[in-house]
Amino acid sequence: MNFLYPGFLFALLSVAIPVIIHLFNFRKFKKVYFSNVQLLKEVEQQNSSREKLKNLLILASRILAIIFLVLAFSQPYIPAHNQKATALNNIVSIYIDNSYSMEAVNKDGSLLDEAKRRAKELVKGFGVNDRFQLLTNDFEGKHQRLLNEESFLKALDEVKISAASRNLQQILNRQENVLSGAENKYSFLISDFQKNILFTKKLETKTDIQYSFLKLNANTLANVAVDSVWTLSPNHQPGANERLVVQLKNYSEEDAKNIPLKLSINNQQKGLGSVTIPAGKTVKDTLNFSGLNAGWQKGVVSIKDFPVTFDDTLSFSFKVDRSFPVLSINGPDAGNYIKALFAADGYYKLAENVESNINYSNFTNYGLIVLNGLKNPSSGLAQQLRTYLKAGGTVVLFPDLDADIQTYNSFLSGLSLPTIQGLNTTPSRVDQIDLQNPIFKTVFEEIPKNLDLPTVSRYYSFVEKNTSNKEDIMSLAGRRIFFAKYGLGNGQIYLSATGLNANDGNLARHPVFVPLIYRLALSGGNEIPLYYHIGNDNTLASKKIAIGKNQSLKITADHFEAIPEIRQVDGKTLIYIADQVKNAGFYNLKLADSLLAVYSFNNGRTESDLHYLSKTELEQLAGKSNLKIFDTDKDAVKLIAGGNKIGQTLWKLCLILSLIFIASEILLIRFFNNTKKTI
Repeated sequence: MNFLYPGFLFALLSVAIPVIIHLFNFRKFKKVYFSNVQLLKEVEQQNSSREKLKNLLILASRILAIIFLVLAFSQPYIPAHNQKATALNNIVSIYIDNSYSMEAVNKDGSLLDEAKRRAKELVKGFGVNDRFQLLTNDFEGKHQRLLNEESFLKALDEVKISAASRNLQQILNRQENVLSGAENKYSFLISDFQKNILFTKKLETKTDIQYSFLKLNANTLANVAVDSVWTLSPNHQPGANERLVVQLKNYSEEDAKNIPLKLSINNQQKGLGSVTIPAGKTVKDTLNFSGLNAGWQKGVVSIKDFPVTFDDTLSFSFKVDRSFPVLSINGPDAGNYIKALFAADGYYKLAENVESNINYSNFTNYGLIVLNGLKNPSSGLAQQLRTYLKAGGTVVLFPDLDADIQTYNSFLSGLSLPTIQGLNTTPSRVDQIDLQNPIFKTVFEEIPKNLDLPTVSRYYSFVEKNTSNKEDIMSLAGRRIFFAKYGLGNGQIYLSATGLNANDGNLARHPVFVPLIYRLALSGGNEIPLYYHIGNDNTLASKKIAIGKNQSLKITADHFEAIPEIRQVDGKTLIYIADQVKNAGFYNLKLADSLLAVYSFNNGRTESDLHYLSKTELEQLAGKSNLKIFDTDKDAVKLIAGGNKIGQTLWKLCLILSLIFIASEILLIRFFNNTKKTI
């Protein structure tokens, strides 16, 4: 056993040592194992905390995004320092621009339809107890009343395009007539704001009214208009050749090529052609026609230009007189030159009065009055002639060189003419003749090199105090008066330095005398305008009309009749029609069944220029805290919510914050705690 003991011990040791080693490793493993378990728990706890934080942040971002989105639609704002008291009711004036330019279209339809829609949105932003005024360019009496919401919307649906147009100051003044009292007061202008709406660079407003301009935006359109027409002679004879000047204007930035042009007189075509108009330019064209009978003529000039058509026609009217009445007031030594001159042409009907027996009451019936060799012209005659001239008459004065100079000077002063300085008896010759004056402009086909001009044996020299209304037609050497024109009122008076007697010179026998007198007769100023424009408070002009006690004048047209107010002023009759004429066309002036005149009315041309004020220009015009400018393309949400009534709106900020928090939520989900877990 003694031998066996060392072997057993070795065997025992060989068995015990691995066991001991294993037990040691097991304890080490156990220690490591439990250490790893503890670490895993700590990691899981850490990941759980981060996950909770992530979820909380995502939830907060989502909640804040929803909150700010809701706030954006609820339109939060900071009240202006002059914000109206909410306890008071509101009175609101809304102007709808219904001029022709509002027929233009944009992506939402016609501008007028959009203006109506905007007005409805504004009204809905106010309370049930608030009152509203609807104002248009027509300035009708019914638009001076305050309406409830229902009545306002009904009246709004009835608004149509009108020929009338107003400027900004007129509109604001009209609104201010209604916006009075203790209530909160709001003024809204819904318009395309054409540049012609700006009458002044400084607007007069009231501090207790909140003004808002709502600018509508139209698509860019090209436009050509018949701008105006006029005749080259105010006198029209049966069968005579007529010349009509037509002015066309291109308002666009591109050339208008081969625009068809047509002239009709009494529904008969009298002229046809085509015109090319450079961009932004004006072109004149002269149309010749003839063959007219005596009586009133109705003319129409038209073009074809789409899509803007309201200014493509222009109507006009004029009278072809069967004869031209002339009155000659003769002195005792007048001679027969005037009588012989007008007897040669049947168109002229000459009446004669002797100086001692003048019929003043018939002066207005004559297109020309000749003062031929008067010896003692009176102050009473001067006064009657002054009235005649103010009404547009024409007078020509050939003095008697043997008359009393003091008497003549008193008469000349009564007509605002130069006074006589003295009688010159030194023979002289006309030194200058104004061949560009309308009297001579079409007389000579070719100007002779050595033009024979009148000579004079005796003549008056004059003292001139004021030459502002003077036109020299023929002059003697040294720019002395020989034959000159002076304006007085609406008429003109022609003054000769010499008489018509052979002892005074050869004027009456000179070839220039006949065209001189005929042309000045036909250039008289007593002419009714060819046309008027709708939308203005028009005053019509007419020769003096004698109206009986129980008689009245009438303005008539198809489905139209009105009795105008009349006034007799300066030998003519003024006819006041206010704004009764609403439609373009021809209107007859009648006394009982007699046709006295035909007037033509056209749409105004201020709307033809389709250029608009920008928002920046309107803001510069505003320059006031109580006047705000809104562009409906950019500020639509604000307008619907009534943002025009408040100070600083915050909806944009709320919308931006909502988008930021939505983005934050996405970033948290995508990138927060995206690392691999440790096992």
